[in-house]
Amino acid sequence: MKAFFYWGGAFLFLIISMFSVVFALEYDSSGQNYQNGTKTIQVSDLTSLKSALSKAEPGDRILITQGIYDGGFRLGDIQGTKKRPIVIAGNDPEYPPVFQGRGEAVKMSRVGYVKIENIRIEKRSGNGINIDDGGDSEHPSHHIILENLQISEIGKKGNIDAIKMSGVDHFVIRNCKIQGWGGSAIDFVGCHQGVVQGCTFEDMPGYRTKNAIQIKGGSQRVLIENNAFINCGERTVNIGGSTGTPFFRPQNADCEADNIIVAGNNFVGGEAQISWVTSQNSHVHHNIFYLPEKWVGRILQETKDSRFILCRKGFFEANMVVTDERVQTFFNIGPNTQPEMFSFSGNAWYRFESDEKPDLPTLEVGGIYDVYPDLIDFGTAKMRIGSRSDKLKNIGPKAYTPWDHGTDFEDIHIPEVKWVEPARKSGRIPMQTAIIVGLLGFSFLVVIIRRAKK
Repeated sequence: MKAFFYWGGAFLFLIISMFSVVFALEYDSSGQNYQNGTKTIQVSDLTSLKSALSKAEPGDRILITQGIYDGGFRLGDIQGTKKRPIVIAGNDPEYPPVFQGRGEAVKMSRVGYVKIENIRIEKRSGNGINIDDGGDSEHPSHHIILENLQISEIGKKGNIDAIKMSGVDHFVIRNCKIQGWGGSAIDFVGCHQGVVQGCTFEDMPGYRTKNAIQIKGGSQRVLIENNAFINCGERTVNIGGSTGTPFFRPQNADCEADNIIVAGNNFVGGEAQISWVTSQNSHVHHNIFYLPEKWVGRILQETKDSRFILCRKGFFEANMVVTDERVQTFFNIGPNTQPEMFSFSGNAWYRFESDEKPDLPTLEVGGIYDVYPDLIDFGTAKMRIGSRSDKLKNIGPKAYTPWDHGTDFEDIHIPEVKWVEPARKSGRIPMQTAIIVGLLGFSFLVVIIRRAKK
């Protein structure tokens, strides 16, 4: 019996010791939760949030409770890892914390492997989120994820952006909703290898709304897919732009944007829904362009510096384009561009109360005309083609397969755009014109012969 109690006591002591070790590993004296090498810190005010960020380490997960936060937060000179990223998130996705006030809400410089999710930013006088490389173009911020964010009422009239990124590589922005801004909803300057996916962009009365997404300053290999753009200003998606020379990344870039893909999106309203500005090697395909206010697209050059290429090599394919009488010129072409190096293939064109075909910069291959798309939920983010016509089976977002960029924090490798040589207009004289010219020529010859006989 003594042996039983002895060994039983020893076993109980061992069990208690094991639980004590586990408890010690999972919680420190302050109540912070430790699991699998990560630390979860819950905060409920700006002071504790800023304190947690100032001590942030790889693997930290900082959870922000519901409430109104009058101010913002910063994170700088910190690197998480692929397996132990730094996460800053609202504690409850259904009731995100709200950041209001003057200046920028979120500022991050020289950071890597950071995720921000489930927060709301509104009524800011500065940028909603500003992420940069701290002026060191050789060492960009990298592996950034922005997910399930709500950003609204940013900047009003000024050149203020909801999200601004300068010198950021390997990034994902997904499932965000942005409403009302001054400059761009998202402004990329010298950013590379990134995706904007499943977001909604919409104007608000009283806000300038210059454009929804601008990709410039030497940006390369950016994918814009499965988003909705509702009445988003002068140039809804601006592939390129106008950037001061010192701000290019890399410094020796010869264009504003290179290898940009815009696919599977819905465009509604806006002055021009797609623009190419001092850019090259872009692929715009499987989108719906619905009722632009002035042009479907623009081809422009906004620099005279001879170091830069002339705007060229855009590929426009398998899009559904619906216009009305407001569009008199489908593609506005500016000076010092190379529109003859833009190619068009397999797009469907429908114009209300008109059979006018688009006058394109180059000859389209396989264009589809006058097939009613029967749009469902037209003019909304959920717009889709309802027509069962076989001619439209490969047209628009329903025929687009989203690109798989892997799991969170993997390197992103946007595929190279395979530009297609455009078809050339034949230069033949139309039959009716040929007949008229022939008759005029014959009449002129008859007159000459009669005068010779006299």
